[in-house]
Amino acid sequence: MSDTLTEVQAVEETVVEETPAKAAPEAEAPKPVEAPKPAEAPAPPKAEKPKAGRPKSTAKKTRTVELTLTVTGTAEGEWQADLVHGTQRVVSGLVIPAISVAKAAKELHEDIAEGIESVLEAARDQHRTRMEELEAELAKVKAQLAELSE
Repeated sequence: MSDTLTEVQAVEETVVEETPAKAAPEAEAPKPVEAPKPAEAPAPPKAEKPKAGRPKSTAKKTRTVELTLTVTGTAEGEWQADLVHGTQRVVSGLVIPAISVAKAAKELHEDIAEGIESVLEAARDQHRTRMEELEAELAKVKAQLAELSE
């Protein structure tokens, strides 16, 4: 057993002696490795700068135009349009036929078409009622004229 202890002690002494010797080269080895790292660090920001510039250039190419088209209608079925470009009024009070409004609404979206169609249907009903009243009045005037002619 004394031989075993002596061998263990000898191994420990060898490891202890080798460790400081190895530690010194290891301490020197990271220094050259660390020196190139700072040189590499500025390179990635240079690569990031063109990437940041690309979205800006596409944003400059994209231009938003603000146009506001307002279509107003009355219960009688009369329609008008106003067009504003930014803050400048381009068209004001332009009379539009009801059929054109109906066609445009159908082209835009089903929900828009339904809303406008309900307004147009109300105007049609009102005009039918007015037409029936006028036809009744016309029949009455014709009857009075016929009485005067006899």
